[in-house]
Amino acid sequence: MASAQPEQRRKIVGFYHAFADLMAGAVGGVVCAYVGQPFDTIKVKMQTYPHLYKNSLFCLKQTLNKEGIPGIYRGSLPACAAVVGETSVVFMCYGLCQKAICSLFRVDKPENLTTFQNSCAGGTAAFFSSIVLCPTELVKCRVQAMQEAYGNELGSVKKVGPWQVTKNLIKADGIGGLFQGLTSTWLREMPGFFILFGVYEFCRQRIAPAGVAKEDIGPVPTLICGGIAGTALWTLIYPIDVIKSRIQVQSMVGAMPGFGATFIKVLKTEGLPAFTSGLIPCVLRAFPANAAMFITFEWTKNHLRAIGPR
Repeated sequence: MASAQPEQRRKIVGFYHAFADLMAGAVGGVVCAYVGQPFDTIKVKMQTYPHLYKNSLFCLKQTLNKEGIPGIYRGSLPACAAVVGETSVVFMCYGLCQKAICSLFRVDKPENLTTFQNSCAGGTAAFFSSIVLCPTELVKCRVQAMQEAYGNELGSVKKVGPWQVTKNLIKADGIGGLFQGLTSTWLREMPGFFILFGVYEFCRQRIAPAGVAKEDIGPVPTLICGGIAGTALWTLIYPIDVIKSRIQVQSMVGAMPGFGATFIKVLKTEGLPAFTSGLIPCVLRAFPANAAMFITFEWTKNHLRAIGPR
């Protein structure tokens, strides 16, 4: 009976830690979404309709002229839902996957995992978070690119918000319609989070002074590590993100082929430059948004764990 109590306590602590990771990921996601939203809007427009804009600055000017300040924040609600859904699930699953890898390789605690093992935990966690992310990001991308998709029908565009887009999707394609682009989301997210968590943990290990744990490096180094990790993620997976955005946005005005067919079509008709269209606002967004996300996550997680069971 005595041995059962510590085991029960261990399960309670494990459950609470998973809950703390979930909540901390959600808070970090809100901060990430609103820090990066203007950059993300320009990125999506440049990815899906590059022929309309000669560069990112021109796209920004045109968006402000036609839609005003609200134009660069168009899709903020589904963007926030997308990022919060993704980060809460991915950080919770990341912690759980770290523990699973510890058991598999007989490592005493997650803090002692190697960079590669942390990367594997991140990539696996992204499989589950992609299922949550895909529907909300689909709606976000369509709302952001509504002006370009429907040309000069601005009056009707202003009346179409995220809820109407969602209802139209379900009405036209059923629940399955919300998962258009899921394959490309997996192809982007799993290697992306393999990179994100691997670079983040590697940077924390390298930046920590001798005798100081990576968890105790302080807020400024954590911001830097998070920013570097986010920049690495988006720079390396950006071409996949271009295809995902094309499938999700342009499917609202006509049927789109799958990932492979879309990739080949873009390559043949637009060439390699199409895969970097919108990269500049994406990279400009990646550093501050991910830096803010990681510092918020770490701070919230530590405070929640400090007041919870031990």
